[in-house]
Amino acid sequence: MTDLRKIIIDGMELEVDPRLTLLQACEEAGVEIPRFCYHERLSIAGNCRMCLVEVKGGPPKPAASCAMQVKDLRPGPEGQPPEVMTRTPMVKKAREGVMEFLLINHPLDCPICDQGGECDLQDQAMAYGVDFSRYREPKRAAIDPDLGPLVGTCMTRCISCTRCVRFLTEVAGVPEMGQTGRGEDSEITSYLGAMLTSELQGNVIDLCPVGALTNKPYAYTARPWELRKTETIDVIDALGTNIRVDVRGREVMRILPRNHDGVNEEWMADRSRFVWDGLRRQRLDRPYVRRDGKLHAATWAEAFGAIAEAARGKRFAALAGDLAPAEAVYALRELARALGGTTECRVDGARLPAGNRSAYVGTATIRDVEAADAILLIGSNPRNEAPVLNARMRKAWLNGCEIAVLGEPADLAYPYSHLGTGPADLDKARDGLAGAERPVVVVGMGALCRADGGAVLGRAMALAGETGAKLLVLHTAAGRVGAMDLGFTTEGGMEAALDGAEVIYALGVDEVDLPDGAFVVYQGSHGDRGAHRADVILPACAYTEETGIFVNMEGRPQLANRAGFPPGDARENWAIIRALSAALDATLPFDSVADLRAAMVSEVPHLGRIDQVPENAWTPLPAGDITDQAFGSVATDHYLGTPIGRASEVMAEMSRLSRSRSAPPLAAE
Repeated sequence: MTDLRKIIIDGMELEVDPRLTLLQACEEAGVEIPRFCYHERLSIAGNCRMCLVEVKGGPPKPAASCAMQVKDLRPGPEGQPPEVMTRTPMVKKAREGVMEFLLINHPLDCPICDQGGECDLQDQAMAYGVDFSRYREPKRAAIDPDLGPLVGTCMTRCISCTRCVRFLTEVAGVPEMGQTGRGEDSEITSYLGAMLTSELQGNVIDLCPVGALTNKPYAYTARPWELRKTETIDVIDALGTNIRVDVRGREVMRILPRNHDGVNEEWMADRSRFVWDGLRRQRLDRPYVRRDGKLHAATWAEAFGAIAEAARGKRFAALAGDLAPAEAVYALRELARALGGTTECRVDGARLPAGNRSAYVGTATIRDVEAADAILLIGSNPRNEAPVLNARMRKAWLNGCEIAVLGEPADLAYPYSHLGTGPADLDKARDGLAGAERPVVVVGMGALCRADGGAVLGRAMALAGETGAKLLVLHTAAGRVGAMDLGFTTEGGMEAALDGAEVIYALGVDEVDLPDGAFVVYQGSHGDRGAHRADVILPACAYTEETGIFVNMEGRPQLANRAGFPPGDARENWAIIRALSAALDATLPFDSVADLRAAMVSEVPHLGRIDQVPENAWTPLPAGDITDQAFGSVATDHYLGTPIGRASEVMAEMSRLSRSRSAPPLAAE
């Protein structure tokens, strides 16, 4: 425990950690310090000089509070605590001078700038600047590099805070931007004019304190004061990123990250940020019934009648897809039980054991991964499957963590030891994990979606138990853990659930082929693969259009809130199943989402403890036979892994660029 040190800030005496910077100490005292280059999750640059303060007894000039620590201050001549002042005439004049300097070449295009209304430069110019300028010379201009389809540039506005450079280098691990030139000729640009390739590049838009880097798909479409803002949860991957959805009217205009230190900090993957245009394309807005081999628009009553007729006396099977909220899964499970049917959520064939939460979730939290000093990745490519989690693994590596990989080698944006490609090499990781204080074993779907996946998971759990490591299962489906918690499984997996099924109810199942001959009811939001196979289509809400509980990969239940309303006749997922149950003479005993949640939480109590990670009792799996087959990758196209992503033009363009970069070069002839 570090001894606290007394310090006086604007006449207030307080005790702080001596390792804090003066800027952080001022924040603890409730004193606002303006800044542009400083960011608490990036290294200190100290180049904007906006955070100047006066240190009593220090040099006769202002000091940069972001670059000076409390322990660097000297006490007074009689041992008084060091004193920092933030409102003196010296500080006021210095900040006004810095602001005047920053505005010398900054264009006055606030009316057409996408940052207008939420711009740090605007706010701080009003609060700390002056209302005149002594600059009369022509302003300089800069060339705007093409950074790709996601990040727009207007580098004449750039104030060289270097936040974007530091983020891509330190957090994303893809150093693709830098600063060239000196003095007035200095500018931020990409290396050799190349486009950005990081899966986290959109975060530089949030970091930019001016309008130099903007959201290219969102450009010139809305102003922040026009938007209705809703805090909710992302479902494009299983991390459970906390997001804010901005809506105008009925349309989602943009998606931004929210800070959550236990999950995503304040970062967000590009495929989650820019997928919003897929929420309005290829939407299912009315029921459809297949007649004479073709789908025809129908009413809800006609659709329910067709299902009731087809399901009468038939073997019923219910499947839950990757994006299904827990409420809909619970309602469908109750309906399937009432009809004597089977249920299954492991549609990708993952060998996850039902009822053993320490096996299908693990015992590690996302914070544990970041704090680990040894990480073993088994059959996983976290950069592709969960980019924000991969950034936290990179942070662990920066703090001295040793990372080892069993599976396909890939560029993870940090160095690692490649121990092998298959389960036969598991023992090679034993010494590295046993010698660590905080080891973590991460098992991906590449190790579990195979015939011996259960045995591989058992070996991984045995290895974790022997070495004292914590276990994390890296899921790729946002709705999977919640469905497993609700027991939406059948002994024997998909094969057993569909064995002899004559009616298949597919709740958002778009990633697998359903058997021919069965009558398929598809309930979902987009006209994707599942809808093309269906005999009856029931239009449902997307994740931004209904409230729902999603459990992320570490087992944390989180509540997604409704930001807008669905198109046409689409309805909430749970409400569709409740209405259908009446048509099937198996009426479910709840009439509101509150009643449904009460019943669900009474059965699975931890689903009601929102944003809390339950502790899972360690229950090792029995050992089984494994093969020497190398671990494959289950990750599909990074940007097109969900029906929402496949409906997005932006994601399609990013997928095309990603494929072109990975294609082997052609020789000129």
